[in-house]
Amino acid sequence: MKPVSQMTPEEVAKASAAAMWQGDTASQGLGMQLRHMAPGEATMTMTVTPAMSNGHGNCHGGFMFALADSTFAFACNSYNQAVVAQHCSITYIAPGQVGDVLTAEAREVSRRGRSGIYDIRITNQRGEHIAEFRGHSRSVKGTHLPVED
Repeated sequence: MKPVSQMTPEEVAKASAAAMWQGDTASQGLGMQLRHMAPGEATMTMTVTPAMSNGHGNCHGGFMFALADSTFAFACNSYNQAVVAQHCSITYIAPGQVGDVLTAEAREVSRRGRSGIYDIRITNQRGEHIAEFRGHSRSVKGTHLPVED
């Protein structure tokens, strides 16, 4: 791998995501797939399984939150800076169904100093709007990729 200082922002985003993905057993265990990475952006998908259904037969909101939260994490960690969630909220618009392929698309709204704001939209395979998530991030010490002195 070439030094971070010689990478394009897109290469840094993809390499940071690859480094994070290796240890992200939660997202992997839920069957999430990282479909797109760019600076301040990420797209992930997840198929709703029967084990993810609630008492109404719909996708449990916690699984939709997890999909949005993981997508948020990849988007805000795309600059080779360790970043964590400071606050998150979700609004459920329509239920997800067993068998649905949910897509979460994150976009950066603001990034200043150590704080960021990201919006994540969840849709199903028919493009129907399922949920909106907003995450506030905070950078912490550390990087995903080695930084040369």
